[in-house]
Amino acid sequence: MQLTDYIPSISTLRNLLDIALVFVIVYVVLRLLRGTRAVPTVVGMVLLGLLYWLAVAQELTTLEFVLRSGVPYIGLAVIVLFQSEIRQALIYFGNRLRFPILRRQRGSLGETIYDEIVLAVTTLASEKTGALIVIERDVGLRNFIDAGVQLDARLNYDLLVTIFNPSTPLHDGAVIVQRERIAAASVFLPLTKNPGVSRELGTRHRAAIGVTEGSDAISVVVSEETGLVTFVENGVMKRHLDTTELRALLLDALHIPVVESRKREKTKTMKEAETEITVG
Repeated sequence: MQLTDYIPSISTLRNLLDIALVFVIVYVVLRLLRGTRAVPTVVGMVLLGLLYWLAVAQELTTLEFVLRSGVPYIGLAVIVLFQSEIRQALIYFGNRLRFPILRRQRGSLGETIYDEIVLAVTTLASEKTGALIVIERDVGLRNFIDAGVQLDARLNYDLLVTIFNPSTPLHDGAVIVQRERIAAASVFLPLTKNPGVSRELGTRHRAAIGVTEGSDAISVVVSEETGLVTFVENGVMKRHLDTTELRALLLDALHIPVVESRKREKTKTMKEAETEITVG
């Protein structure tokens, strides 16, 4: 027996690779569909497929003809019914398959920018002033920015609080943060179509969920009725947040090391203490 008999053929390796890729794609698709409104529809499509197989096996000519006639329209129906899920899946694959050298760090904010956001949200929450702040990451939000009032202004606490002041014309709508700047204000976003969202949530919260379902952006919402702070990522809400919890979520979402943040806070505290000693 020759040595080559123990080495798998190229055809065998190709088949294994083919099966592995199909397995990965099916696994990822199932993970994306889990818990969404697409699950019952997919189950219905599988049942139709089984019904078609039964019609062919049992030679049910009329039923087979009806089902076969509807096959060309299934692809179009899937695109129409699952457009948001398909968009989310493409974003998911795009974010994970891009090479690091080609990845655009569009949503990575400066080290101190998140402090301005947290401080502004804390002030707005204490005053029960409604607010919606959307932070762009890798997926661009240019179509929403163009539809709002474009500002292209440096992000800071005073500007955020002023924008959401009920007496200003820009308070209604969302603010979109792009890099370290406020790209636009008074932006109206698409509302989520997820039937599982509580009816108690208003338009502001539904818009915060909707924009994170169609992109990798994150949203921070301040309720006008209760003053509660909500953080939204990938369509998932985290509510009743305090300042520390909101800061931690922003740090994690924007990939800012917590160690550096603690160092800055420690340095700031030391400087304030030195100032008090000098004044005293």
